[in-house]
Amino acid sequence: MNTNTKKDGLFRKNGVSYLLSFIMITICFVMWGFANDVTNPMVKNFGTIFQITKFQSSFVQVAFYLGYFVMAFPAAMFIQRYSFKAGVLTGLTLYAIGALAFIPAKSTGTFFAFLPAYFVMTCGLSFLETSCNPYVYCMGSDETATLRLNLAQAFNPVGAISGAFIALTYVTANLDPTPSDVRATLVTSDPARFEAIKAHDLDVLVQPYLYIGIVIIILLLAIRLTKMPMASDEGSKKKNLWTAIKQLAHVKNYREGVIAQFFYVGAQTVCWAYIVYYGHHVFHDLGGMAEQASDQLTTKFYLGALALFAIGRFVCTGFMKYVRPGRLLSILAIAAMALLCGVIFADGIAGLSCLVAVSGCMSLMFPTIYGIALKGLKENVKFGGAGLIMSILGGSVVPPIQAAIMDVKGDILGLSSLNISFFIPFICFIVIAVYGYRTLARS
Repeated sequence: MNTNTKKDGLFRKNGVSYLLSFIMITICFVMWGFANDVTNPMVKNFGTIFQITKFQSSFVQVAFYLGYFVMAFPAAMFIQRYSFKAGVLTGLTLYAIGALAFIPAKSTGTFFAFLPAYFVMTCGLSFLETSCNPYVYCMGSDETATLRLNLAQAFNPVGAISGAFIALTYVTANLDPTPSDVRATLVTSDPARFEAIKAHDLDVLVQPYLYIGIVIIILLLAIRLTKMPMASDEGSKKKNLWTAIKQLAHVKNYREGVIAQFFYVGAQTVCWAYIVYYGHHVFHDLGGMAEQASDQLTTKFYLGALALFAIGRFVCTGFMKYVRPGRLLSILAIAAMALLCGVIFADGIAGLSCLVAVSGCMSLMFPTIYGIALKGLKENVKFGGAGLIMSILGGSVVPPIQAAIMDVKGDILGLSSLNISFFIPFICFIVIAVYGYRTLARS
């Protein structure tokens, strides 16, 4: 009997087992989760260290997510010519270079020197996501593609929690305890002391990036030495980029998926990065708690949000066996909108708890939008995946808009500028809810 006639399954296609490849690639999902969430808490840290505004510190996110946008289609063209594995190796190389570039950036002592390092690092992440997501998608039967992608993405929060834990319990906790208002006066009254504090803090801040750069080099070598079967479409006829883009532009389900993904990444970025500011507002501004104690308490809420996100990934992946992906997507987007109303209007501990709970709603959104949008693309799956990775640009566009609102002094319509700024992710979730509903109507 010919074993190649075995039925396709979760990790088998055309008689080839992809289980080992799935495990190795899933480690990459963990690694880019680490990069994302070691970075989000750094936004506030950069603001404190360099004494810059929320809008200026949001340029960390601009540089971080811009790399995804710039490199997605070049990455797709690269893996179209070579292979998914070659794309993964290139992504890991750029990731390591960007992470290690924090060492020379630190030596300059300037904020803007860190932005190119973030950009190069996320060019690598763009290569990784453009390669890994469609590769996982193609590792088994078409019927289990979205489930398989959700399963791989379920391990992404493991890296996210690890990154956030290190950023908040190691970096933030070990920064010089001098409060922000005192630092602001030192800029002019005692520049030498301000520079000494800044140098100490930058030494602490770059350590996670140095160590993750070393870990990524080890992973790069391990994947290089691992034999990975090509996906079923990698040996097929290569398609011209512009031909693929024209065809993709006419697929309504895909086109709307790119838009939904743009707004999702924007919402996720601000809901996580600005938990730190919201917690500072609740415990320091309203509660009168000392700044350092406020940051330590906020850390627990932030880690709770990521833990809820991780649990939600596994729970929602299980639900997808019984509930259609589009319906689950809409339900969770509506739930996130309801919770954001609590963030905006309840304020205090209740508002912060609602902001944490939003993470549970976001848990399945990225891989589900990705899986729904790629459905039926066949030979266009690589370029389709690249377009969805480009839409991560939302994480570069949305945060400065919300940060600009947060920087407004005084109340807006009777609400603090911080509270009212969360109307921005509320709007993002409207778009996601509509997309989920429209996919139901088309299926």
